[in-house]
Amino acid sequence: MDLDAKVCYCFHVTRRKLVNFLRIRRPKVPSQLSECGGAGTGCGWCIPFLKQLHQAAVSGGITELEQLTPAEYERRRAAYIRAGKGTPPPGATPLPPEKNDPSEKDEKE
Repeated sequence: MDLDAKVCYCFHVTRRKLVNFLRIRRPKVPSQLSECGGAGTGCGWCIPFLKQLHQAAVSGGITELEQLTPAEYERRRAAYIRAGKGTPPPGATPLPPEKNDPSEKDEKE
């Protein structure tokens, strides 16, 4: 994912914001990333990725985020929410429609 891709869809926090926060504030523990726009305090989906970003900032290395496309990341988050594992707060980026969603009818019909 590029730097301008959202990591926290609940509070619209991009990877760039998180990387800059890590560089400037140097948080001691991953949970301190919540001070960056509330990241990780909504549905909980991004918490494992925040931990990876923190670990990469502390000891170097790459994160799974660097290997995912924004579309795949968004699809996985939607599956997480639909499985009942988290509840996005009001104002969060809406979930994309499911591929078999009957409300997404073909315009030709």
